[in-house]
Amino acid sequence: MPHRVLFVAALHHPEQLQSDRRDAAESSVKPLFPSSMGQHFWERAMRGAGYELEVFWRNLPGYGARDVARLRSDVFRERLSPGKIAAGLMRRLPPRVNPDYRRRNQLLLEAARRFQPGIIWLSGDNREILPQTLGQLKREHGCKIIYVSGVSPIVFSHANERDAARLYDLVLVNDYYHGAQWMELGAKRAECLPYVAIDPDFHHPQPKTDVPGDYLCDIGFVGTLVPGALYSERVAALESLREFDLGIWSMHEVPEMLRPFHRGYALGREMLRVLSSVKISINAHGDFMRYGGNMRLFETAAVGTFQIVDDRPGVHEWFEVGEHLVTYSDTEDLRAKAQYYLAHDEERQRIAEKARAHVLANHRYDQRLKEVESILETL
Repeated sequence: MPHRVLFVAALHHPEQLQSDRRDAAESSVKPLFPSSMGQHFWERAMRGAGYELEVFWRNLPGYGARDVARLRSDVFRERLSPGKIAAGLMRRLPPRVNPDYRRRNQLLLEAARRFQPGIIWLSGDNREILPQTLGQLKREHGCKIIYVSGVSPIVFSHANERDAARLYDLVLVNDYYHGAQWMELGAKRAECLPYVAIDPDFHHPQPKTDVPGDYLCDIGFVGTLVPGALYSERVAALESLREFDLGIWSMHEVPEMLRPFHRGYALGREMLRVLSSVKISINAHGDFMRYGGNMRLFETAAVGTFQIVDDRPGVHEWFEVGEHLVTYSDTEDLRAKAQYYLAHDEERQRIAEKARAHVLANHRYDQRLKEVESILETL
């Protein structure tokens, strides 16, 4: 019998999901996740392996119509606003006394009874689902709980997540150090695969013809830059490149010194078009990722674009530095390497092509899924 996986996740880019569903062929299964979220590619890998899948959106309200069309993407800004203050005050309430959260937990239990999952795939940043609910799911269905998180539990986690750690049969992380932290909180097992990878049918070079002029630049960055306390090294790296032909794509606020370089945002295939159009992609991890392993590390390689990455241990584990990509040690080193590789087109392209071949051979989501299956067999 194929695995039955119930995703319990927050939908971050609802507009992208609706677009992806409109674009899906009439005869195909409509995607559960938007192509801008990593879960989309786990979904594709699981469907390819014959899994049965369902999703429960935990950020939809418990009362009223649970319709993704009512959601809007969150845009993060550093300055205070009435909405941010109100949200902060609400989050101070214990989730167990929040009537809307309690209703969402009840709806999850009902959804699980209908679907009968063998695996609960719980995405990180869980504010809403209570440990008691997860415990009840395990008792009622005998299911395994896989917790998937791309951030440090020391920096980002909520009391809900920490209190439930002992219930996690497996935690998947893309930074080894984060896995160690989850084990200290009580998780039974943690693995740094890393859980991010590439899907060859999606992550491939995009044609540079007919792309907007803003996409064509020497150096590009796609990602988040706020809050500054969590992305200070990333911001400093980009600020050191302001004299270059620099383009920044982010759906969130951009620090003041970098706003002249902000060219909009790029999700899904638009992100691939941007990465395919720049000569050099800058990949500076967040301050909380000391081991490394973000999504862009693999996606940039997959589209055949040369990247300069901050020096992290995981980068050396998953790639051969100098062969597949280049690392930098500080902003002075970054500037020097950016200048050098902009002047050496053939060398830059040769490294980018080797990186693409490398991730196609070694870092696909279907391969990650087989690793997870092997781990589950040992639990």
